Parts: sequence; C-alpha cells; structure tokens
Amino acid sequence: MAKMEIHAIYPKPRLSHNLEKYTKYPYLLHGLNVSHPNQVWCADITYIRLLRGFIYLVAIMDWFSRYVLSWEVSNILDNYFCKVALKQALCQGKPEIFNTDQGVQFTSQDFTSLLKIESIKISMDGRGRTFDNIFIERLWRT
Repeated sequence: MAKMEIHAIYPKPRLSHNLEKYTKYPYLLHGLNVSHPNQVWCADITYIRLLRGFIYLVAIMDWFSRYVLSWEVSNILDNYFCKVALKQALCQGKPEIFNTDQGVQFTSQDFTSLLKIESIKISMDGRGRTFDNIFIERLWRT
C-alpha cells in the first residue's frame, strides 16, 4: 500500500486547529499562589451521553473554594450557553483571572469580550494540557 501510495479512509484526529478569528491567551497560573476566593475562576465543558446523542454541560468554578458558581446545559455545542453561565457567575462576584481551555466556545470574541468589559485577565491552558485546569477536570471525574 505504501509503494502504491494507497491510504485507508477513516476519520483522522482533528482536535486542535489554529483559526485566525479565535485569539489564544497565555497561561497565567503557572507558579501562582491562589490564596483567596475570586482570585481565579475556571470553566470547562463536558458531555453527557444520552440514548440518542449528547447533552453538553459547562461549569464555572472558583479555584480557591472549589465552589461551582454556575452551570448550564445545552443540546448544541455553541458558545451561547457558556455566555449564559458566565453572566450568572458574574452576578455573584468578579474574579481577577478567568482560566479556560482553548476551545472555540471560550476563545470566541463574544465570550472574551464579556471578560474584557469586566477587566478580568484571561488565561488559557496550554494546548493538550488538561492538568492546567485540574480542579474542574476533577469535578467531571466525580
């Protein structure tokens, strides 16, 4: 097959793409001592398998207290339900730093503009580094 340049047809991994319209931000939490509530918040999305598809769950958590400030579910994976969860969380306080992964829901202009309006520093995990946002990953495990 190699000599004839024949390749199997199957879906190949396409987990990370650099799209120009989405801005990536640096990881600001390296070596940071989180010492009080509302210093760092984090967010992540997980999916819940249903009989005929998936439902998506986003949660926003305070890093210091491990308290889930807000959560939202959706049957489509867009950024609208992430923005709703962020607005609900901002009714309870305001963090100094907001950390997420580099997913398109969190890198979109709609989502990051909400943080910039509130003068919140934006931090994003390194590519493929799930341990950068370990506390919300532990929430999904439980």
